[in-house]
Amino acid sequence: MIALLPALGSSLAYGCADFLGGLGARKAHVLRTVTVAAPASLAVELLLWPVLGASFSWTGAGWGAASGVASAAAFALLYKTLAIGPMNVLSPVTALVSAALPVTVGLLQGEHLGVAGLLGLPLALAAVVLVSAGPGARSSRPSRTALLLALGAGAAIALQLVCLHQAPSDSGVAPLIVGRAVSSAVILAAAAAMHRRLGAEKPAYAISATAGVLDSLANLLFLFAARSGDLTVVAVITALYPAGTVLLARSVLAERIHRSQLVGLGVAAAAVSLLALA
Repeated sequence: MIALLPALGSSLAYGCADFLGGLGARKAHVLRTVTVAAPASLAVELLLWPVLGASFSWTGAGWGAASGVASAAAFALLYKTLAIGPMNVLSPVTALVSAALPVTVGLLQGEHLGVAGLLGLPLALAAVVLVSAGPGARSSRPSRTALLLALGAGAAIALQLVCLHQAPSDSGVAPLIVGRAVSSAVILAAAAAMHRRLGAEKPAYAISATAGVLDSLANLLFLFAARSGDLTVVAVITALYPAGTVLLARSVLAERIHRSQLVGLGVAAAAVSLLALA
């Protein structure tokens, strides 16, 4: 139960960040969006340093740097994926990949689940698909490029989460700071190298920065959850982040929540209850 609440918070923050990042990537080139989002995320980590502390060991910094490279890829691939769409097809693909790989790593590292966990995991994965898929999912077929981007985004998100989980538990927010510094450097270098191909459109500064702040908070909550619970459970709950996107679209854009998504939210609630018992 200690890990459950921060994992749920991480899921909601990721969902909101993805919603805003996808909107931002529709207004300007994806690299222009992430050049605002990544430094904003780093600023949050630096502000948290004196509050939560940080221990910069070689191990913690190494895993943090690896998570930063994965984060840079995740930022660009995910926002580009959501900008291309259709979101209701590509979002569950990304979420499932981002859940399946950490679960596999956790099980290979010897984590064990009881009966409640064994029932809750497949329910949670089913909820990810249901809550992400709108009524147009069957008729809207993504391009091969969009599907590959979604798979790559899911793998990058998964790698980022696994690397953060591997960092020493006494390192504080050091892995997050190093990770965000590395991801910001990679993204800014890529943007500088490709500046002639980024177009003249200016990024949506407020939207992009807010997406970065929320992504930073999501990473922090995931780190808390992973340090107090099993990666297999925490990763699946975190992968319910499309629910946050759906709820935000309903409250802000007045988009309708469809029957399959309502069922998915109910299944998600049941799955979280079972995983809490696990």
